[in-house]
Amino acid sequence: MEIEELYQVLLDRKQNPRSDSYTSRLLADEEEIAKKVGEEAIEVILAAASQGRERLVEESADLIYHILVLLVANDLAWNDVLAELARRRR
Repeated sequence: MEIEELYQVLLDRKQNPRSDSYTSRLLADEEEIAKKVGEEAIEVILAAASQGRERLVEESADLIYHILVLLVANDLAWNDVLAELARRRR
């Protein structure tokens, strides 16, 4: 799955919430999203330190997902992040 494809799914959940969707529930509570980003960041650190490559990949996927949810909640796009990275490279 491409980042942009996932972003579009998350955007759709924001615009068309579903009661059976974890993403929709997260998008209804920005504080919960921020908390999940923090939790997942810690899990990435722990995985990198001692849990092996597979666990690091899994936790990194969780962190990226939650960061994307946070961006969508704030009306930002992945491309905004990429533009900032490009700006910093100059």
